[in-house]
Amino acid sequence: MMLRLYGWLMWLAQPLLRRKLARRAKAEPGYGQQMAERFGRYAQPASSGWVWVHAVSLGETRAAAVLVAALRERLPGMRLLLTHGTATGRAEGARLLQEGDLQVWQPWDTPGATGRFLAQFRPQVGILMETEIWPWLIESCRRAGVPLVLANARLSEKSLQGAQRVPLLPPAYAALAAAYAQSEDDAARLRQAGAPVAGVFGNLKFDAAPDAAQLARGRQWRAAAGRPVVLFASSREGEEAELLALLAADRGLLSALQWLLVPRHPQRFDAVAALAAAQGITAVRRSAWGEAPPAPDGSLWLGDSLGEMALYYGLADMALLGGSFAPLGGQNLIEAAACGCPVLMGPHTFNFAEAAELAAQAGAALRVADLAQAVQQAQRLVQDAPARERAVQAALDFSATHRGAAARTAQAITALLGFGFRP
Repeated sequence: MMLRLYGWLMWLAQPLLRRKLARRAKAEPGYGQQMAERFGRYAQPASSGWVWVHAVSLGETRAAAVLVAALRERLPGMRLLLTHGTATGRAEGARLLQEGDLQVWQPWDTPGATGRFLAQFRPQVGILMETEIWPWLIESCRRAGVPLVLANARLSEKSLQGAQRVPLLPPAYAALAAAYAQSEDDAARLRQAGAPVAGVFGNLKFDAAPDAAQLARGRQWRAAAGRPVVLFASSREGEEAELLALLAADRGLLSALQWLLVPRHPQRFDAVAALAAAQGITAVRRSAWGEAPPAPDGSLWLGDSLGEMALYYGLADMALLGGSFAPLGGQNLIEAAACGCPVLMGPHTFNFAEAAELAAQAGAALRVADLAQAVQQAQRLVQDAPARERAVQAALDFSATHRGAAARTAQAITALLGFGFRP
């Protein structure tokens, strides 16, 4: 009864979804493309035999990339069906496609849309990345006999408490064929939520190799900068304003260090530039750099590009972890470690609790109380060459130690398919 009521409410919300997508398409045109797919309507003929991976946004798609590569090694002739919920995820996912693969939007969570999606593609297996639990999508897979797994699965204590308060969610977790957890703590929480945990395989993001050309280019630019570069990586709303206020209050920070600010969401690029201008700080955008960033002159560098985080980490002597200085759970620090960029993180890292704790223990990251302390520590650490070099090596060692999740997850999925895979 509860599931049917939820389905009706989601069906009634479809006009609101259409309006929301139309609004977002004004800033990000990708949201306006193939909108019918959101409701299970497709132009291509029906097909079957897909290995379906759902990666809602950018971070999940990057994690999915290493899993897809590992699956292709084990399943020759695999045809990939890739779904997303955000425009940035879909743009990143396009890089993973090979001949015969397909990419569509995630179906809206109603009986009709999810049923049409499964009837259209008839996947052999479905792989949801990290946290994606949609009650009707899971129920429709159960009815259609499609085994559905949660890969690279994580669940914070806060999310567990929320799931236990929503009657729909424990049955949805329980209906999964398997959950492959990132950590033992995640596994324990997933079991409490009702999920059939079938393995603790680590975090797929450790297996993602940074773009070597970008990393080398960033390091060349850093060597030529003439002063230390401090990156605020994947900053979130509220954090940028606080950092800019700190820099405006102490102009010496802008002359001693080169600050590079890369917002998490591309629709905020203009807003962050406006915030800088309001503080009397000139923001020089990456899109205007040309062949190299400008010479440091007291301005702020603004990273307004997508898919260049390896370049930004290579360019930086030290990074501040976005999302960790406001109660947002923090962003992923694993890519920074793989690039050999030490991290300063705030108190809020519950979205990546184990990775943050392990990085701190390894010396690859340092936790601070707030953004003001992060700015002070960054200024101190980038001027202490031996301490920074130790942190760089610790970051690289930390990254290397935790690889292997992609092979373990791909092996489990291949075993789940057995001999039923049909290219």
